[in-house]
Amino acid sequence: MSETKPGASRGLLDSLGALTATLLDIAYTRLDLLSADLDAEREHFLSLLTLALVALFCLGVGVLLSTLLLVVAFWDSYRLLALAALAGLFLLAGIAAWRIALRKARAKPRFFATSMAELLKDRQQLVSRP
Repeated sequence: MSETKPGASRGLLDSLGALTATLLDIAYTRLDLLSADLDAEREHFLSLLTLALVALFCLGVGVLLSTLLLVVAFWDSYRLLALAALAGLFLLAGIAAWRIALRKARAKPRFFATSMAELLKDRQQLVSRP
């Protein structure tokens, strides 16, 4: 007769149940991390959008008023030259801003980079086990 110690062998079904529970815990943790990443990205995007809109409004009003001031100041002598110079300046500034925005959009890190790194670590740990 073989003696079994309590808790020494739980059986195949108990082991599979424990494995399933562990895998579900891992999946839950990773989904929770993904959700946190998504919340952080959304908050970051909304704050940047709000700041960008406020900045664009203020800069637009400032540019309009300064252009009007310069045109009025040079009205009698160089109004066409003042308008042409300001139009060229604003066009160049707009093109430069557009190029910088495109460069920044292309250089942004991957979406959910933290979650992807954690999933890669999990995968490497599972593969490296004998």
